[in-house]
Amino acid sequence: MTEAAARRDDLEASSGSATALLRTVVGNVLRPAGGWMSAAGAVRLMDALDVPPATARSSLARLCTRGVLRREPRDGVAGYALDEAAIPMLESGDARIFGERSEATAWCLLSFSFPERSRGSRDRLRRRLSALGCGSVADGLWIAPASLEDELAAAAREIAAEAEVVLFADASPRGDLAAGLARWYDLPSIRRAHESFLSRFGDARPPADDAQAFALWMRALDEWRVIPYRDPGLPGSALDPDWPGDASAALFRRLRDELEERAIAYAAAVAAPEPAVGRAR
Repeated sequence: MTEAAARRDDLEASSGSATALLRTVVGNVLRPAGGWMSAAGAVRLMDALDVPPATARSSLARLCTRGVLRREPRDGVAGYALDEAAIPMLESGDARIFGERSEATAWCLLSFSFPERSRGSRDRLRRRLSALGCGSVADGLWIAPASLEDELAAAAREIAAEAEVVLFADASPRGDLAAGLARWYDLPSIRRAHESFLSRFGDARPPADDAQAFALWMRALDEWRVIPYRDPGLPGSALDPDWPGDASAALFRRLRDELEERAIAYAAAVAAPEPAVGRAR
């Protein structure tokens, strides 16, 4: 992975900040709205999310630096276009965020050993595996649902060139999987993420105002988008009976059905350039 691609593919980014919200806007509504927004329209969209203009402009500059957006005037209007190099990263995120939730029935294991001089690469790989939704079995041994095998292999190729790496695919669990998950994953933290989403958006209903509907969907999506990475399909049969994963996924689907189309239409209208007086005669 090139340095530019690494800046774009920020799997460790948290939600809630102005830049995170803008990234969510770009990924979910800018693409279907044409992939371009005027500078004034971008600030108006962020204003609907209670982000001040100066902060919005700083976030736009950050996403340009990271290779997600590029400055592109159109017809004399200052604006920002989606950088085509960022599309594969956004599509990969779509698959995880919007993909059908399925519980793991098989697992894969990644074993690695780095020479001491490559300690930095070892730490980068650990962070990447954690961000992808892997659990730590032991130092140098990580586990994940078998559906993540390709992502683990890609991470190893990109980061672990100097390491001894072995990937075990389609492993069937034996023994007490519930006890294993409790050791490998931070289940209390994952539970809190699900419960926070349910608490914050469980009573939400579609607002009549389109700007408010846009804001509700952007905030819900921004909070949800990290959850499928933290809980990549942990099997309910090995978790507490009141595990909130299915409930939060169902809530996310409902909010998407009710709000996404309106949010895209609103963003497309706001992002369009304002007609210039006397521009064309």
